[in-house]
Amino acid sequence: MNAKSPNILPARPQIRQLDEVAINRIAAGEVVERPASAVKELVENALDACARRIAVTYADGGKTLVRVTDDGCGMTADDLPLALARHATSKIDGTDLLNIRSFGFRGEALPSLGAVGRLRITSRAKGFEAAEIAVAGGRLEPVRPAALTAGTVVELRDLFHATPARLKFLRSDRAEAQAIRDVVERLAMAEPYVSFTLTDASGGESRTILRADAEQGELFDALGQRLRGLLGAGFADNALPIDAEREGFRLRGFAALPTYSRGAAVEQFLFVNGRPVRDKLLIGALRAAYMDVLSRDRHPAAVLNMTCDPERVDVNVHPAKAEVRFREPGVVRGLIVSALRHALAGAGHRASSTVAGLTLGALRTEETRPRVYQMERPTQAVLRMAHAAQAPLAPELAEASARYEPAVRDPVEEAAEYRPLGAARAQVHENYIIAQTATGIVIVDQHAAHERLVYERLKRQREEQGVAAQALLIPEIVDLSEGDARLLLDHAEALGALGLTVEPFGGGAVAVRETPALLGEVNAATLLRDILDELRDLGASQTLQSRIDSVLSRMACHGSVRSGRRMRADEMNALLREMETTALSGQCNHGRPTYVELKLSDIERLFGRT
Repeated sequence: MNAKSPNILPARPQIRQLDEVAINRIAAGEVVERPASAVKELVENALDACARRIAVTYADGGKTLVRVTDDGCGMTADDLPLALARHATSKIDGTDLLNIRSFGFRGEALPSLGAVGRLRITSRAKGFEAAEIAVAGGRLEPVRPAALTAGTVVELRDLFHATPARLKFLRSDRAEAQAIRDVVERLAMAEPYVSFTLTDASGGESRTILRADAEQGELFDALGQRLRGLLGAGFADNALPIDAEREGFRLRGFAALPTYSRGAAVEQFLFVNGRPVRDKLLIGALRAAYMDVLSRDRHPAAVLNMTCDPERVDVNVHPAKAEVRFREPGVVRGLIVSALRHALAGAGHRASSTVAGLTLGALRTEETRPRVYQMERPTQAVLRMAHAAQAPLAPELAEASARYEPAVRDPVEEAAEYRPLGAARAQVHENYIIAQTATGIVIVDQHAAHERLVYERLKRQREEQGVAAQALLIPEIVDLSEGDARLLLDHAEALGALGLTVEPFGGGAVAVRETPALLGEVNAATLLRDILDELRDLGASQTLQSRIDSVLSRMACHGSVRSGRRMRADEMNALLREMETTALSGQCNHGRPTYVELKLSDIERLFGRT
């Protein structure tokens, strides 16, 4: 403690007013972290200018060149110097900072970019002549006439040339280029009716990296086509449309089936009033919605946009506007969780189509050359040999018979082939059911499928009868801070519905009088602190619910049909029929598929018949 404090100076420090260049460079440190940040600010400006076509060009990962061209409303020669002044903007008038309907509103992006790079803006408004202005390292040049048909071109060269130390913290050109693509893709998802083009001009050669033409039609059709182009057919074919509304909040977008999960949160795109955000509340709600159908190491894929009155959400809480704060976070979280769970339940037994693709890929053998199937015209001797080989083995049955007796089939079994999961035909290795459908076959993992069915049955019983609670002979007293105790007691009613009864015990202490009977012996203090961690972080807690569901899942595992058990045909068909009518039966409790469907055309392709 005797060491000299680094905050203690030998003389009293004086307060100084920083010059404009230093102020802009400080602002740039908050707004412009990397080239992708500059692209984000410039593209958002283009969208605010009502542009319908936006072209982004970069070189060397955006370190030497970033150019954004749009066909928006443009600016006049008188507007250009103001555009480069701090806190000068056309998007708000300053009287109401809560009613923000544009991407930008602070007026910091362009002066910040001009302070750390070489910036040139060329623009033309309708009815005016084109003009351009340049700024380098904070030094502004006079406005000059220019040649431009319409819209605006913003060109940023040598980013961070005025602050060379910042260049050391940038990543490789490839990593920075990928970050730029991610930014453009997110904004393209938010605006499906706008055309986007991304070009890499490194090395003097232009190469188109991304092209997304403006979509047509209704919102879901347009967004679906845009996502197909950006995320691929895999996501588009396995995504469920989401459209739900509650108390003035509306959630729209697409969420993928649980069996189309990812190993990381790379396909989670969340928007608030069209603004891309990475908000803990929204991410937590998305995770909670899939909690019952995904293991902890898998992540859902979704593109969701939450719209509401701008006054009910504060977008001015983060320097880069990447986070927001809702006035009613509980309503937002509840809407996301309920809407996604309802959509997943409505999907029934449906599983991801990519499962069949992976199965076919595993079945195909690697070939060094294309297969050629050629049938030569047979000779008469070959035909006679083939006829003899096709005759019955018993000589007395080799004579031709005019009698024809069709095989007798059960009408109920025959009709079952036209059900989604078909009719059971066999059981192999006492674990897999082979069913025939009208268009192919279905392979069912009997244990995983029955485990999900039993689990859903147990959950229905819990919802109808409630969670049984066991009273503690001696209430357990848990000491908390007064703030934590108040927060916990505010949710006492919701916790009581799950079998956990807590009461105030004076000061910051709470008394735990009942715990869920399903959990057996419980460490109440640890449980309460886990719940509090989630309440503080997300505003709601799924800890107790997840623990109860985990017990039900283990009960379902032990109470389901075991691997190695032989099943009769009627048992197998009964399992298939129950799967067709049970929500979420397409995946087990851990998100793995319970069945694989192979189309007849795919099977024929495996054998070279097509």
